[in-house]
Amino acid sequence: MARSQEHRTASASGADGTRVAHIARVFPELPDAPRASALLHDINNGICPFAAETPRQPLVLYGAGNMGRLARDHLRLVGLDFAMVIDRQADRLAADPAWQGVVLARPQDVPASVKRDSLLAVSVATSAYAPLEAELMADGWQNVVPFYDLAESFRDRHPLSNGWFAGPLDANNLAHTTDVLESWDDDTSRAHHLQFIAWRRLRQEWTFDAAPVASCVRFFIPEIVCVLRSDEVFLDAGAHHGSVVEAFVAQTDGAFSRVLALEPDAESRSHLETLVATLPSDIAGRIRTGAAALDAVARPRRFHSGLGYASQFAETGQDVVQTTTVDALKITPSFIKLHLEGGEYDALRGAMQTIHQHRPIVAVTTYHNDDGLWKTPLFMMEHFENYRFLMRLHSWCGTGAVVYAIPRERVENR
Repeated sequence: MARSQEHRTASASGADGTRVAHIARVFPELPDAPRASALLHDINNGICPFAAETPRQPLVLYGAGNMGRLARDHLRLVGLDFAMVIDRQADRLAADPAWQGVVLARPQDVPASVKRDSLLAVSVATSAYAPLEAELMADGWQNVVPFYDLAESFRDRHPLSNGWFAGPLDANNLAHTTDVLESWDDDTSRAHHLQFIAWRRLRQEWTFDAAPVASCVRFFIPEIVCVLRSDEVFLDAGAHHGSVVEAFVAQTDGAFSRVLALEPDAESRSHLETLVATLPSDIAGRIRTGAAALDAVARPRRFHSGLGYASQFAETGQDVVQTTTVDALKITPSFIKLHLEGGEYDALRGAMQTIHQHRPIVAVTTYHNDDGLWKTPLFMMEHFENYRFLMRLHSWCGTGAVVYAIPRERVENR
């Protein structure tokens, strides 16, 4: 078995305040089940030198894309100021109303003193972190951290949890995680699962040459697209502004039966409804929106609204919503997508009757809390009979992880 190539890049301070190095490991081959188990033990035996990053001033953001806007809004909500935003497209973005009042600068225009004295929070997850960090450090930045590590410091005020750290797995959790690794339907899933765990457990960036991060195809990987039918009934739970609804319409070329798009956050749901209204009438007429918040059982729960795609069940929220279950919706879905900011496991528990009866494709995000290490995928593997299970990473820094469950009869009958 070919050995991995290991690279180190200069990093910000670690958990004890001393300078450490991020590690990037590149594997030329995909891991089979025995190799994946051995690599999992390597991860579990390692020591993570990082922890949630304590913010300090001056603070600078790198990246003004979707994640940069999330970082901007997050910092404003927790009352933390930032000095500027660095982006290669700063000149173009200066005319964007979303960035009015914010100092924008191209990397080459930042003074050396700012690079030396600032904490730079990288708000990019669409490309590998380690090479970008190395580039920034070579350019003179002295303290570079992933934004999500910084956001972990504010969990008492803001529930965003994409930067969580996984501690060492005890014997029981290690056994369960091994079971999941062995049960994936392909070695690409094993590679992506290990990449996910290595970041969460060690903050190491593992990549596998034969299993690149599947950016731009979240929820519609080739294995899903090739089994889609013209009569799909699509449940989009956590629909946000409707980008997945729009992608579903495009993937099916408008040939589908119905869509039910659920978004409990009122502001996001308003954007969703606006999007649906812009679609051709014959398509919009088959799309219904709703405010249902999905759960394992119907009950009142505190909800933190107004956070864009980070809105979620959380004790930090001021609203109380009455939850419901997929089973209580009395629908007949053939494709279920759950992106619920950590509420996916409970939503699955409340959907078992529907899934058993209608055998839909199921796509579930698993990166918002440690349920994604093994609990959510193992639940699916143990309760979904005769399904094919895949895992794909669609972004970096331990984010964008999705578990896909495809009924085997869909594969066999296509």
